[in-house]
Amino acid sequence: MAETIRLTDIIPASPQAVYAAWLDAEQHSRITNSPATDEGDGRFTAGAGYISGRTVSAVPHSKIVQSWRTKHFGLNDVDSTVTVELEPFEEGTRVTITHTDIPDEQADSYRDGWNANYFTPMKAYFSSPVGRAWSALQTARVTARSRALEAVKVVKKARKTVAKKLKAIGAKAKALVSARKKKPAKKSAPKKRAAPKKKAKAAAKRRR
Repeated sequence: MAETIRLTDIIPASPQAVYAAWLDAEQHSRITNSPATDEGDGRFTAGAGYISGRTVSAVPHSKIVQSWRTKHFGLNDVDSTVTVELEPFEEGTRVTITHTDIPDEQADSYRDGWNANYFTPMKAYFSSPVGRAWSALQTARVTARSRALEAVKVVKKARKTVAKKLKAIGAKAKALVSARKKKPAKKSAPKKRAAPKKKAKAAAKRRR
């Protein structure tokens, strides 16, 4: 019967750094002190080929789900699933590994392996000057990218607002022009003839 194990530990690095290191073959190799490779299309190897699998899904800086098997798996054994969850915790990250569908009688071996080959060396690496520098770099990169994306969103929102206002102004102007065209022109009242001046009347009387 397939087995499940769950392990949790605190790593002295940001979730951004742990996430990046887990998925980066070079950093993965450096942390575990064993070759890891990126085979493309999400496929990978670790532990000098002892482990192989594929990244099924990944939520940046939060969660990684991978299909996972070792050379101890039998031909009829299905791939197991490894879920890595990352949560900010004080000055570091709480890393929780849930390993499901482990072949019978292998759970204890993998529990020891996760602790000895991942948690322990990860804590040592990220406590070293090199690890701290790399962690700071990854955190800075993610922060810069996040700010850049936020700035782009602000600009796009401003453009939409301006475009909306211009459209409203244009529609209003069009309506005013249309209303003026439909409104009938006022007929001018006939001019009244000016009353004859008194002098003109007097002159007429004299002629008589």
